[in-house]
Amino acid sequence: MLLKNNTEKITSVLKSDNVLTSLEERYCYAQDSTNTRRHSVLPEAVVFAETAEDVQKILKSANRCKIPVVCRGAGTNMVGACTPEKGGIILNFSKMNKILDFNAENMTVRVQPGVIVGDLKKFVEKRGLFYPPDPSNMRVSTIGGSIAQSSGGPMSFKYGTTKDYVLNLTVVLADGTLMKLGAGTIKDAVGYHLNQLIIGSEGTLAVVVEAELKLIPKPEASRVIMSYFDTLEDAVSGVNNIIAERIFPATIDFMDNNSITTVERFYPCGLLVEKEAMLLVTIDGFDSSMDEQENRVRRAMQESGASSIVTAVTEAEKEAVWTARRASFAATAKLAPDVVSDDIIVPRDKLAKMIRECKNICDKYSLSVCMVGHAGDGNIHPQIALNLEDDRQFKNYISAKSEMYELAVSLGGTISAEHGVGYEKIPYLEKTVDKEAVNYMRSIKKIFDPNNILNPGKIFKV
Repeated sequence: MLLKNNTEKITSVLKSDNVLTSLEERYCYAQDSTNTRRHSVLPEAVVFAETAEDVQKILKSANRCKIPVVCRGAGTNMVGACTPEKGGIILNFSKMNKILDFNAENMTVRVQPGVIVGDLKKFVEKRGLFYPPDPSNMRVSTIGGSIAQSSGGPMSFKYGTTKDYVLNLTVVLADGTLMKLGAGTIKDAVGYHLNQLIIGSEGTLAVVVEAELKLIPKPEASRVIMSYFDTLEDAVSGVNNIIAERIFPATIDFMDNNSITTVERFYPCGLLVEKEAMLLVTIDGFDSSMDEQENRVRRAMQESGASSIVTAVTEAEKEAVWTARRASFAATAKLAPDVVSDDIIVPRDKLAKMIRECKNICDKYSLSVCMVGHAGDGNIHPQIALNLEDDRQFKNYISAKSEMYELAVSLGGTISAEHGVGYEKIPYLEKTVDKEAVNYMRSIKKIFDPNNILNPGKIFKV
């Protein structure tokens, strides 16, 4: 009752239509896109901030009453990073969705956290510039969520991830203090880069209320080249041969045979289901360079044993290719009542072994898996179809996941490249990160958030 009363006091500072308290409304915010059997904890209230001042008021009061606050964008996270583990308040940013400033000369854009990534990309591209980070759910995911997770996507191979495009942040600390981190310049060598500490912190250190992002010139042209291979090893060899040709593609993604056949079964688009693997290579740059780049990529693919190579040139053709790739999760979801998409990364020279062994691990536990990912940077997404209500399948999944994580670490990789830690990967954190480093993380958390109100129960146990 005390928690409820304090929550009512905190939310009273906002307009009533920005506060949700009914059981049905709160239940909708008890989960995100994480597919799990974990018991849902309902928040006491869901509030919609419209200004930085709203956020300050909420955090100041919540900190005084020691009420948890969990920030939320579109809720597309897959490791439980935006779920309320200890009740409290969900702070929703869907009403802070404005593009505040666009500067073509400086190639920067200033945005609120609720701006949708896909909308931002369209906005700047119409003006001749480019924001490269492209998470698979960019049509709905937000900039605030991308900063919280340091999201990546297929274009990370060439262009980097969200962390490479944040110039400065305006954040609200746990006690309600407003603070600006970083500068609006490409270079900044003044003190610690605290803005980079906030990026990827999953809302556990501070709440982002504004971000200034770096843009780059939009490439003049692009093409997508699909290459099919009879073995996974040949496909990975193709990646290395492309680089040997001194070509730096925007994307090098892959799909294994299970993924190809599953997509073609449910979303027919002409994929070659008899092939074991496919690479999707996007080249971009000046229009005059396209033929040369394509010829070099084709030569690299042929030297690696590609049995079929198809190039998409028109916007419709390119969109069709990427629709097929992005349909893999939805297609896998049709194989069983549930689907879990994981996120592992290894050095590229270990990629073929990682993919092969992941498939063997899933076979060992009788789990159906479709393997997709970003071959250029060694990032794979095993998509496992199962029934989470079946105790045997659930236990097999937990065992398989643990073995895949151990394998990734043994190969010099890590357990998350894009999805973060949330609560799902906490048990595996200290198997991946040096224990002393985790202790320093806890100390940093204590400095920023001494009362542990910001997204408690995420990344590690305090």
